Amino acid sequence: MATDTTSRTGTRRWLRGAGELAALLLVIVAAKAAIAEPFYVPSGSMEPTLQIGDELVATKFSYGYSAASLPFGLTVPESGRVLGRLPARGDVVVFRWPGDASQTWVKRVIGLPGDRIAVQGGRVWINGAPVGLRPDGEGKVERGDGATAPALRAIETLPGGVSHPIFKLYARGPLDEMAEVTVPPGDLFVMGDNRDNSADSRLSVSAGGVGLLPVGDLVGKAELVVASWDLGRASQPVWTWPAGLRLDRFLSAIE
Repeated sequence: MATDTTSRTGTRRWLRGAGELAALLLVIVAAKAAIAEPFYVPSGSMEPTLQIGDELVATKFSYGYSAASLPFGLTVPESGRVLGRLPARGDVVVFRWPGDASQTWVKRVIGLPGDRIAVQGGRVWINGAPVGLRPDGEGKVERGDGATAPALRAIETLPGGVSHPIFKLYARGPLDEMAEVTVPPGDLFVMGDNRDNSADSRLSVSAGGVGLLPVGDLVGKAELVVASWDLGRASQPVWTWPAGLRLDRFLSAIE
């Protein structure tokens, strides 16, 4: 009898432990669905603001919730948006790529519904006026293998006063000219800060870009870089990898 009692006690403890673990997992999933979720930056399209190898956190409550808010890259048919609001011009946003909802991308909001957006000579025009742009020296664009290329750096100031750095690799880039488009209701115009290396709203989805981004595809607002590692270290001996940690980027705000 003692053995049988011990067995039942062990079973109850196991079930209680399994229940607690399941509850913890549900809390984690709920938090990732409703509050915030980490995302990895695999490309240099948002340099210098975001670097290849950055791990960022996006807050999901910033713009409300939709099917795009589901964690772990889960996809379901499109739905309406609950507690929805538009981003501010200049926000850095994480979204489901309209060409494949299983992919999450990150860009900066340049145009809001009703805005008229054009690009002339590499400079953005909003509602018939050029955005503020001033030279800010030079920088280096990083590639996935750790190699770098020189780039001109400038500070762009959008209507409303949000300023952020951009990179220009070429005096005349392939996306430096775009005829004016009007952003329709329910859509956004987004761009990468690395202007000559970003597939964004200047390109259609069929051409590999974003096109005009539906608000319903928003996942959240990119708020914080929590960690960063130089991917160029991956081809070097493993004992050198810790030197690739970019400690100055840990817990840095995204602006």
